[in-house]
Amino acid sequence: MQDPRYTQLAELVVNYSVAVKRGDPVLIDVTDVPDPMTVELMRAVRRAGGIPIVETRHSRVTREILRETDPRHAALVRDLELARMKKMKAYIAIRGADNMNETSDVPPDRMALYARITRPVLNWRVNKTRWCVLRWPTPSMAQSAGMSTEAFEDFFFRVCTLDYRKMARAMVPLWKRMQRADRVHIKGPGTDLTFSIKGIGAQMCNGLRNIPDGEVFSCPVRNSVNGVIQFNTPTLYAGTRFENVRLVFRNGRIVEATANNTERLNQILDTDPGARYTGEFSLGFNPHILQPMCDILFDEKIAGSLHLTPGQAYEACDNGNRSAIHWDMVLIQRPEYGGGEVWFDGELIRKDGRFVPRDLQGLNPERLL
Repeated sequence: MQDPRYTQLAELVVNYSVAVKRGDPVLIDVTDVPDPMTVELMRAVRRAGGIPIVETRHSRVTREILRETDPRHAALVRDLELARMKKMKAYIAIRGADNMNETSDVPPDRMALYARITRPVLNWRVNKTRWCVLRWPTPSMAQSAGMSTEAFEDFFFRVCTLDYRKMARAMVPLWKRMQRADRVHIKGPGTDLTFSIKGIGAQMCNGLRNIPDGEVFSCPVRNSVNGVIQFNTPTLYAGTRFENVRLVFRNGRIVEATANNTERLNQILDTDPGARYTGEFSLGFNPHILQPMCDILFDEKIAGSLHLTPGQAYEACDNGNRSAIHWDMVLIQRPEYGGGEVWFDGELIRKDGRFVPRDLQGLNPERLL
């Protein structure tokens, strides 16, 4: 029997997140996802009047694609996939992984080369289509979250089918404040960081781009970041897990970077000049997500968290930084993680993970639930 949760999730993504319209070509891009979920997405697109185009991938095959890639191969992939993407009005990606570390033994230079050459496909998708990207609940993710497979699946579908319309309304005051803010000051254990977001703008993430969702982001002015930030959440990038990442900034540039794997961290940050500058700053507040699971689509929305992103800036909040890297690193500021504060222009916005001003208190967990 078909799982009714598949149908509910497919309807949410197709009709709310990417708002498929009659005649829209929609690319459904799935990796290690059960066929019944792909079928439900196709059916939901067709019910909305769209035209589903399906790409089915497997993480072990992707590893082999990356392992021996070269400039000619990556350029051919770019040209083919970009030509297809330019025909799409909407894009839905669901990414599972039987092994979250599948690409950990792919040479770093191959990963960087492939990402750099194929970047135009991502840029077109992000800037020119209505898109939404999700994970798929796998035993590997359940292990990372410290949960049983069944409990994690229940958690996944509960989080992903949150009332995002209600959350969207509660985000508006924070979005307005970030639009007009200049100086941001982040304080906490091992962290004292300042930067400007003046004139950059802000973007609400309310289930229209990622599910799960729950953040409002901006971007530091490129040369304005100064100080130090100590992240307390593990991060998985290019198949490698990093812990205790500490970054020191001077005039916007990361001048010192350490972690449990400092050498690999700096290899990634040396992918190109833009990788040592920032492309995003965000506050997360999804009330269902409380602990890190080393999956950024969940971790960047943790209630009481923020993230800062070495690398590429989004067009929606663009500081001019360009890079093949976009690496969201998460700092949780709830008391059990050490606490911390976020200030905008001398006003305390959030303390120990809870929003302080009256107009922002609708984003605190008990209000969103």
